[in-house]
Amino acid sequence: MQPPDSPDSSPGDRTNRTNRSKNISLLRGVRWTSLIVLVVAGALTGWFAHYALSPGPQAAFSQNTVLIPKGSSVEQIGDLLDSADLLEGDFRFLLLTRILGVSSKLPAGEFRLDANQSPVDLLKQLVSADPVQHLLTVVEGLRMEEIADIFAADNWIDRDRFLVLARDSGFIAELGLAPLSSLEGYLFPDTYSLIKPSPGEEKILARLVKRALEVYGSLERGDTELSRHQVFTLASIVEKETGQADERPVIASVFHNRLRRGMKLQSDPTVIYGIENFNGTLTKKDLKTQTPYNTYRIGGLPPGPICSPGSDSLQAVLNPVGTKYLYFVSKNDGSHQFSTSLREHNRAVRKYQR
Repeated sequence: MQPPDSPDSSPGDRTNRTNRSKNISLLRGVRWTSLIVLVVAGALTGWFAHYALSPGPQAAFSQNTVLIPKGSSVEQIGDLLDSADLLEGDFRFLLLTRILGVSSKLPAGEFRLDANQSPVDLLKQLVSADPVQHLLTVVEGLRMEEIADIFAADNWIDRDRFLVLARDSGFIAELGLAPLSSLEGYLFPDTYSLIKPSPGEEKILARLVKRALEVYGSLERGDTELSRHQVFTLASIVEKETGQADERPVIASVFHNRLRRGMKLQSDPTVIYGIENFNGTLTKKDLKTQTPYNTYRIGGLPPGPICSPGSDSLQAVLNPVGTKYLYFVSKNDGSHQFSTSLREHNRAVRKYQR
């Protein structure tokens, strides 16, 4: 047998040896390349995992609130979370949302999120978080303008647009209240839960009106022949006349009795409602001034409510107590003295209004 480097070796043997050497070198190159790729991949994976699983910025607070506008991109949401010190701003956030499959599930709204948690946990919390609930209370006896002020105070509405819509006959018809020219009296006093971003003026108005009609529909009906609009109108007067719940059915009975007898209601709050820019002092001149709401001058009910009545006032009008009272006067302590005759009423006036 000839040695490998023998001059008598054939050309084919030398070619095979060369090819084997090349293959060995190539294999070594592939192994080194694979090792480098694995090391780099491992480093990148560790770098990414460290970001994804490590707590975010160390904050002194336990929670922070973030408002995510509708239509926000993933990048914009990441910036908002970064600004709230809940997340380190990093392009890896976008990649993480895709890996977790939540890039299309990030919600809009206002959310209260925990601080000092990892991006993975933060994203999981955001996807399943309930929006922050804001409670807003509309008390009984407010006019539309006053209700608009309440919602505008925290930027839930544009006050001017709210009031324009509340007087828009087309919008009012959509709410099932045609042919009314105003939503006065139908913006029901209650506590409402709202979430940001604001649902807008139309939806807020529709919600208040829906609540008013729901409550009205749930009340027990007595023997009244008044229409729904007349009930809301008279209930608004009762609402303004007294703040004492136990007096409302009695005051309602006074107005029912006067209506049946064809007597004028002679209600001061209706006169005040008809005075533009009322200064707080009701004068004899005001009582003599002709307006559609001056019940000292007109017969029957005014054309519409003068405020938003609550359920107690609506119920009082639908089910007034049986009395023969035709008059009442304030005792100046929040309560009233009721009378069946003008002579008796005049004595009460002299006693309590000196």
